[in-house]
Amino acid sequence: MPQTDIQPRLIEMAKAYLVVRMHGQINVPHWATNTLELLKLDKKFRATIVPAKDNTLGMLNRIKHYVSWQEADLNITKELFNKKARKSGYKKITDDDLVQLGFKSIDELASSITEGKTSMNRIKPIKPWFALSPPKKGFKRSTRKTYGEGGILGQNKELAELVRSMI
Repeated sequence: MPQTDIQPRLIEMAKAYLVVRMHGQINVPHWATNTLELLKLDKKFRATIVPAKDNTLGMLNRIKHYVSWQEADLNITKELFNKKARKSGYKKITDDDLVQLGFKSIDELASSITEGKTSMNRIKPIKPWFALSPPKKGFKRSTRKTYGEGGILGQNKELAELVRSMI
């Protein structure tokens, strides 16, 4: 039997995911509510950045009818931290807060979160979510279908543009 050279496929896994809750709190089953609470997505139009671990994709696939997600991009992460990151009392974060966390700038914090080195839950004075508004000029696709069916739910390749319109 001839020996064939089988090249292993190199699947580059994402290091972090940007997740946005698109569905409200009504008629959500308890198992989905528990998963959404674990991801710190308590309300509609909340966003967070979740580090990619073994169970992350499983959690996201389980609640795909309530959220949209995409691999985290450094530019959108910086934009979210600059405009929407808040600490307790809903106050904007300052350079002093970043120094206490051990970061020199928002760019350094954003790159650390995007690369999956730090999670949003570990940067304590900063809230682990971003409160977004509904998108300007509305949704271009259906909000009740998955991305593959022509909607916005589930793994969404166009989520970055949508989030920019929600900031």
